[in-house]
Amino acid sequence: MRRLDHPHTRLLALPEGSFGCTHLVRGDRPRVAVSLAVPSEPLLSTVRERLTARGHDVRDGLPDQEGRAVLYPGAAALTGALTVAELLIRSAIDRVAVLGAPGPPAPGTLLVTREHVRPQWRDGELVLTAMQAAGGALVPFEVPEPTPCCADH
Repeated sequence: MRRLDHPHTRLLALPEGSFGCTHLVRGDRPRVAVSLAVPSEPLLSTVRERLTARGHDVRDGLPDQEGRAVLYPGAAALTGALTVAELLIRSAIDRVAVLGAPGPPAPGTLLVTREHVRPQWRDGELVLTAMQAAGGALVPFEVPEPTPCCADH
């Protein structure tokens, strides 16, 4: 995954060190909300003004504590295959959790990114959920292009 390539990202000119997360909002009006965290208060004011000027509803706070990070420090460096240790050093991701495994993977375990690394916030940590792949490697649990029946999960 490269930086979040969306017209709003270019419009907002978000610098390295920014976080952008998606949140599923359920209820009477199901939708996806976006939360942004930027490195400074002046930049936050600018982002707020630009989004409001484009007609977006801007609110303080988070819709939930489990946001899915699509923009975070180091995301652009997570391409190809790299070890778990490299992933943790290059990015803001705090840890990797492997589905069905009793503990964390070894630091030298290979992770094939598929250029789609979307960790989630869990208990204040940015955690990448991964699953076993061929040859003992890992891949991120979230696939780059989910089938339509599963795209909203």
